[in-house]
Amino acid sequence: MKKILMTLVAVAMATTMNAQWYVGGTVGYNYTKDKNTDVKSNTFVITPELGYNLNEKWAVGMKIGYAYNKVDDAKSNEFVVNPYARYTFVKLDKVNFFVDGGFEYNYVKVEDDSANGFGISFKPGVAVNLNEKISFVAHVGNFGWSSAKAKNAKSVQSVDLGLNLASVDFGLYYNF
Repeated sequence: MKKILMTLVAVAMATTMNAQWYVGGTVGYNYTKDKNTDVKSNTFVITPELGYNLNEKWAVGMKIGYAYNKVDDAKSNEFVVNPYARYTFVKLDKVNFFVDGGFEYNYVKVEDDSANGFGISFKPGVAVNLNEKISFVAHVGNFGWSSAKAKNAKSVQSVDLGLNLASVDFGLYYNF
């Protein structure tokens, strides 16, 4: 019995020693002014992220984000929770190509109204390991399905299938 227990402890320690935690995320700001309509838009987004590398190919993580959007006088606040699994399918020296697959829940508050939404997505990405501890990460596009419903409205569903360069996000990770 002692041998089995010691073997399980050794396996758990080896797994923990090879696995690595990472923290990071993205921050973004966008200002737009339409010259034809004089409509001004300000958007601020912050999405911290925490993840755990299970092995060389697989990782699991969680993003929790906040976005503030102001279009003229209309303001909205959005909160997002996004657990995901990451599969790294190609490793080339300091560059890794991966895909994040996960679920997303969001809550949007617009003045006196609010909406809840959820979705499933697969987001391809690339990580450039600048050194042993710091990685530059980018996601390009989205392959997924989402649904949102406001209080007094029917639900709206959408499908997104593409490597859309308009939806690129950049971030930095610190690997422990």
